[in-house]
Parts: sequence; structure tokens; C-alpha cells
Amino acid sequence: MPRQLPADCLNEIFEYLEDDKPALYSCLLVNRLWCKVSVRILWRNIWNFRYSIAYQHRPKVSLKIISTLVACLPDESKELLNKNGVIIPTPTSESPLFNYASFCKVLSIYEICRIIDVDLDKIPSALLSLKSRNCLVVNEVIKMFTNQISVLKKLTYINNIYNINPNEISFTCFSEARDSLTYLTELNCSSDIPSEFIHQLSRICHNLQTLRIDFFENIDFNIIIELNELISLQNSLKNLNLSAFDGGDWIDILPSLTKHSNTLTKLQLNSDNDNLPLSFVASFPNLQEIEFSFSFGGAYFDDFEKLQYAIFPKLQILNIPYDCPKPEHVMNILKNNGKNLEEISFPKHNNDLNLIIAKFCPNLRKLFVLFNDDELDTLITIFNRCQHLESIKFWCGERFFLSEKEVLETVAKYSPKNFYELKIYNDSISKLLPEDLESFFISWKNRSPKKSLTLIIIRDYFVGFQVNEENMKIINKYKNLGIIRKFEIRD
Repeated sequence: MPRQLPADCLNEIFEYLEDDKPALYSCLLVNRLWCKVSVRILWRNIWNFRYSIAYQHRPKVSLKIISTLVACLPDESKELLNKNGVIIPTPTSESPLFNYASFCKVLSIYEICRIIDVDLDKIPSALLSLKSRNCLVVNEVIKMFTNQISVLKKLTYINNIYNINPNEISFTCFSEARDSLTYLTELNCSSDIPSEFIHQLSRICHNLQTLRIDFFENIDFNIIIELNELISLQNSLKNLNLSAFDGGDWIDILPSLTKHSNTLTKLQLNSDNDNLPLSFVASFPNLQEIEFSFSFGGAYFDDFEKLQYAIFPKLQILNIPYDCPKPEHVMNILKNNGKNLEEISFPKHNNDLNLIIAKFCPNLRKLFVLFNDDELDTLITIFNRCQHLESIKFWCGERFFLSEKEVLETVAKYSPKNFYELKIYNDSISKLLPEDLESFFISWKNRSPKKSLTLIIIRDYFVGFQVNEENMKIINKYKNLGIIRKFEIRD
């Protein structure tokens, strides 16, 4: 008779499958024990289904989620819905096999509102208006979560455009869920939600590690007061993400951030407003990761000039993915902080900046910058001086940038011994021939020391790398030989 692995062993094994949803789904069907262990992991963050399944299947999945949650509601909530003429079909007339809500560690009020508004749209309510019906269901579902979740790790409530009045959502249940909210470590919110939501959290949640706030125009004064209070009460805030769009700004909450000047290690700033202050970033000397995500005029962020001589002795990651400040200002940051940098992303071409990277960033492990088609020597210089480099992302194309063939040949010949990951983005039709691909893999095979390669091709929709039969034969050949550890094509 085969022996059954105990639940704790299965749980440890299944934890490695957390990002492999199809594998976890298959585990549900093995037996009751496997089902019991895997279902807890699947429901830990049920809201990420929109990013893990195909678009055409999302409506069906979201409807199953809300019907399952309704089936889990306590009897008094079901009676309240029935009394108001809200009849929502459930998967079975029997009680659910599990108390699914209790497995959740992540609660998204945004997703609850979205699913209820979209998926209950075709279910009529004779006694209530659409808004009242939706708010009633939202409140009962939120109340169930706060009562059932033993420890909540992440909470999201950002602006929504759905047919639900945010002022009719009750957050008094938060005060009854003190135990579960005490250990909340991540909060995502926006400046146009009810201040009562933030007020209730401020009374309970003092251990946030990660805080994201989206700012929009016409911010209510009360929400600013509550946000400042919430920020000031945190014991050790480590990660901060501030976004300001459509006239919003983060100016009014800057004073409350000073308490966290020594604890903050990761900062992300996102905006389309080029008049926002940035000099406050210099107040956080222990930052290890900084991202400036500017768009629609970000190149004119004048306040960025005040940061160019700031010292961040622990900085490891600098990411500027879209519109960029003046390159000379970034160069000065690299001169002062490049020694400890391990990752740089700066997708705006400037050869002088690339040479500064080669000179002042010897410990880089990951890099994404642009090289024109006449700057192969600069790439070789980076390879020669950044001997810890493990991964690089290129932008290839027939107009201005290095060709794929040049990139492959240079990587095979000059990349450091620890290099293992190559990412190529192509915005035009690829001209890479199968013999060029074969030559590259042969060269990689003969490198010393030997290291398996991860090759990731990023296509501009259907433009770019040609996955023809000959290319795939070559790729599969070297995968079988162990020369390629991972090959992936992303759109």
C-alpha cells in the first residue's frame, strides 16, 4: 500500500508551485489531502487571477470567485441579501467544502468592487437600485473577510470607476478585526477613497513594511490628515511607492515621511507632473533601490538636478524606465554612488552615460541601456570593466541600434565569466539567420567556464524575432545539450 506524505511535507513542496497555477489546479484532483493543502495556497491571493490566466477566461473565473464567496457568507448575511431581493447563484446548494475566505492573506477592495459590479450586472434586483445592491454585497463580503481572515498581509483599496459609491462602503468592521489587521505589512491605496478607511487602519495597523499611495487632483483635506497620521504611526516602513497623475501631488505627505528617513530602503516615484519635488529623496540615506518612473514630460523634471550630488552609500538598484532626466544629472549620481550599484535600467540613449557606467559601476550584475549601431566598442568596454555582470537587456533594430547578430557575437566573445542571461527587444523584423544563431550557441558552448544560458526575446507584438522552424530546431538542439537553460519569447 503506497504511503501518504504528511500535510506539512506536501505544503512545503506545494509552496514551490505558488506561481505555477496549472500545476496547483491539478493537485486539487489527486485526493482530499492534496486538495486541502493546495487550495490554501491558491486562495492565498485569489485576486491575481487577472494576470495569470488568458483574457478570454477571466470573466468566467471572476464569476466563480464571487459565487464561491457568496456561498461562504454567514447565514445572517445570506438572509440579509435574500430579504433585499439579491439572489446570487452559488456553485452548489450544499455548504462549501472549505471556508475559502479564511485562506486569504490578501484582500483587494478594488477587485471585490470590480467583480461585483461587472459580474452581477446581469443579475436583476427588484427591491434595490444597482448601486445599493452592489454596495450591500460589497459590505457583506468585506465583513466576512475581516471576520474570517486570521492574519491579513496585504490590503488594496484604490480608486475605482465602478457602479459603487465608496462613501456607502462601511469600514467599521475593521475595528472588529484588530487581530487580523495588526500584522498587515502592505497597503495600496489612493487619495480619492473615504478618509474613514484610512482612519480605521491608523488605529490598528502600525507594522506596515510597504506602502503605495496614488495621488489624484482635488484631494480632500481630511484624507491628507489621515494619511499623514497613518504614515507617522508606522514602526518601520521600508518600501514606499508614490504615484501622482492628472494633477495630483505628494507634497502634503512629505513631512510625515521624515520619521522613516533611516528605515526606508526602497522608493518608487511615478508621475506625469514635472513640477513635483524630488529633492526629498536625498533625506533617505539607506535607500537600496530607487525607481523614477516619469512620463509625458518627465525629461523636464528640474528638481532632479538637486539630487545629482546626493550620496546613497547602500544603493544597489537604479531604475529609470521611461522618460528620463538630463543624462548629465544621472552621470553625477553614478559617479557618487556607482560603486555599490548592482542593477541599472536607463533606456534612453547616451553614449557618455554608458561610458560613465563602465568607469564607475564595476559591481553591476544587471544592465539595460541603449547602444547605437556604431557603439560596439562601448559595449565591449562595459563587458571588460564590469566583470560581475550576469544579465543584460538590449534594444535591437535596423534603424539605429546594434543588430542581433552583433549582440550575439559580442556577448559570446566578451561577456564576463558569470554572465548567463541575455534579453533582446526588437522593434523591427528580425534579420537574424539560423546560421548566426547556431554560431552563437557553438561559441557559448566553448566558453570557459561553462555556464548555461537564459535567452529571453521580447517582441513588439508580432514584430521581431522570427520563430521559424529552423531557428526552433537549433534552439531545441542546444536546450537538449544543456547549453540553453531557459528560452522564452515575450510579447
